[in-house]
Amino acid sequence: MLPDTLRLLFRRDLNRVQQELTQYRDEETIWQVEKAIANSAGNLSLHLVGNLRTYIGAELGGVAYTRHRELEFSLKNVPRQELLEKVAETRDIVDESLRALPPERLAQEYPLLVFEQKTSTEYLLVHLATHLAYHLGQINYHRRLLDFTAP
Repeated sequence: MLPDTLRLLFRRDLNRVQQELTQYRDEETIWQVEKAIANSAGNLSLHLVGNLRTYIGAELGGVAYTRHRELEFSLKNVPRQELLEKVAETRDIVDESLRALPPERLAQEYPLLVFEQKTSTEYLLVHLATHLAYHLGQINYHRRLLDFTAP
């Protein structure tokens, strides 16, 4: 069933975000931007937390959350441990929200207008899974490109 598949994918990829953040040798590099790299791994992580807590946790799971999207990209130097906790909490909220989601809800219209036109809940959830995977790839690339020890 799609909700179970999505639960596994969100859990897997949010765990991978945590692994990426943990693998940075230098915690300060999590917040580094350089040249054409506009978003740090820290800001991408905050963005994923805000995105998933809003569209899945709050809207589908009923978990209170107020999103401050502008801070997802402007807030800096949140300690690594705090970032890890935010991602873990988001993972658990997403998992529980999807676990409790009635299967018939997937075909229904998603209650918020997220794009130019309304979509089904199923469409939005698949979009959110690919959005997470996209930013996870950016975080991985950011870490491998910027978190190095110079010879």
